[in-house]
Amino acid sequence: MMTPALSVTAAGGPFVPTTLTRRDLRGDDVHIEIAFTGICHSDLHQVHGEWGDGIFPMVPGHEISGVVSAVGESVSAYRVGDRVGVGVMVNSCGSCEHCLAGRQQFCVEGVVETYNSRDYDGTVTYGGYSRSIVVRESFVHGLPDEIDLEGAAPLLCAGITVYSPLRRWGPVVGKNVAVVGIGGLGHLAVRMAAAMGAEVTAVSRGVGKRADSQRLGATDFLSAESPSDLGGSRNRFDLVLNTVSASLAMDDYLALLRPGGVLVNVGAPGAPISCQPFSLIAGNRAIAGSMIGGTAETREMLRFCAENDISAEVEIVGAKEIESSYRRLRDGEVRYRFVMDATTIGG
Repeated sequence: MMTPALSVTAAGGPFVPTTLTRRDLRGDDVHIEIAFTGICHSDLHQVHGEWGDGIFPMVPGHEISGVVSAVGESVSAYRVGDRVGVGVMVNSCGSCEHCLAGRQQFCVEGVVETYNSRDYDGTVTYGGYSRSIVVRESFVHGLPDEIDLEGAAPLLCAGITVYSPLRRWGPVVGKNVAVVGIGGLGHLAVRMAAAMGAEVTAVSRGVGKRADSQRLGATDFLSAESPSDLGGSRNRFDLVLNTVSASLAMDDYLALLRPGGVLVNVGAPGAPISCQPFSLIAGNRAIAGSMIGGTAETREMLRFCAENDISAEVEIVGAKEIESSYRRLRDGEVRYRFVMDATTIGG
């Protein structure tokens, strides 16, 4: 099956129109006509070769929403016309302890990602900057009717990326949570943490996002132009969720935590992070990381968002705007997530 797409032929190169051959449907496959694809910050890193050697030509895109157009003979969960999404993963071994527990992102055989990855048969995966995609039924997610397709797409990566650590480290009513960085990830984290009953403080450079943060559900706002701006909030938070890709002065952010608190990183800076040992020891504090979520948790997240009227705030762009969108994304000029109208690819 042929489908128009956008690809990059070498690290840092421009996007060019191309045509992909999607595999013929196997018994457990779902063919999806893509409506929208989120433009994730990780796409930018991958396209520019900032996370190591990529597989080129590369077709990015792992925040996919669309409509089922065909199903394999053994598919039971979806029918033609269903609204569905695809996230970061498209295959795993299915038999290791992590896969059996619904945490396929930790598959011991290596999870197969939606793009820039190799499936177990050696074929390269190509993502959602295309008109259609074929994915195994078990890695397709039904989208609740309460969430529109454009707002749903970023939930499949950005949404689950912040939902998973919020659930794991437990915002409950009255707990204090700081969200560092009010961007594609952070704006969803504020909404989700507030819906979970936490007292949420948004932490951002300058004050330009103060009003937005309050609208999203934050009850307080901290400007973090310099580490000294944080001094008045020492020992205040149970959880600090860091969504930014820039390196932080970790000791200053650890000092924000109450005893026993945790700083969770979901942003991925290009340089190592470091801290003084006593920043951890003195308050029984911890630094942690979190990587998306498995299929079970992703579906839980989608239900939670539907029940709490949460979706991504998006700016819809066309295929011809992809280069300018990448420049604006790198410069932090989007509020809060670009999504590409997939119907403009190849048009």
